[in-house]
Amino acid sequence: MTVLTRRQQQIHRFLRRYLATHSEAPTLDELCAALGLSSRGSLHKHVQALVDAGVLAPLEGRRRGLRLMDASAAEMRSLPFLGFVAAGRPIEAVAQGQTVAVPDWLGGRGDCYVLQVRGDSMIEAGILDGDWVVIESRSHARNGEIVVALIDGEEVTLKRILQEAERVTLEPANAALEPLSVHPDRVQVQGVLVGQMRRYDRDVVGQHGARMA
Repeated sequence: MTVLTRRQQQIHRFLRRYLATHSEAPTLDELCAALGLSSRGSLHKHVQALVDAGVLAPLEGRRRGLRLMDASAAEMRSLPFLGFVAAGRPIEAVAQGQTVAVPDWLGGRGDCYVLQVRGDSMIEAGILDGDWVVIESRSHARNGEIVVALIDGEEVTLKRILQEAERVTLEPANAALEPLSVHPDRVQVQGVLVGQMRRYDRDVVGQHGARMA
């Protein structure tokens, strides 16, 4: 078994995440930018090492040729699907009694669950209506993280959180919408966003959340 270097493992992880939510592979230039690398030549050496290790398919001169050899063999785990969460006006998330098969690397370290997004308030963070989000169950978050927040013990919403002594601000990622600021006693963090999945046949989005596999 070939042992990958730390940089090669980083490239492999990035490609897994990227290809899970995009219809085409990144270019070498896009990969350089995403990983903060200044030398395309150095990146090409790492990519070739991954090809030699059987992790990536050969480039064969294609501009977008970064294809994983083992994408279908990724380890999966079943996470509970707990319904819908608003990326917009808060709505209630309802337990569905279903599960979703999720690549193991897409989850967090702790207990996780899956919600399906309704609304457009997080579109500038790349979270679209109909996306599935993987949430690590937590009661706390760092400022700037995207969280599932329970408001007044009744409604939940997906927003970026900013916590101060006298208020908590839930910020949308949509310039057309205003942040929501409330007293800390009114907000309970129920989890932090750690992963995201997208399906492109949007005519069935929202009908059978657990069909995403």
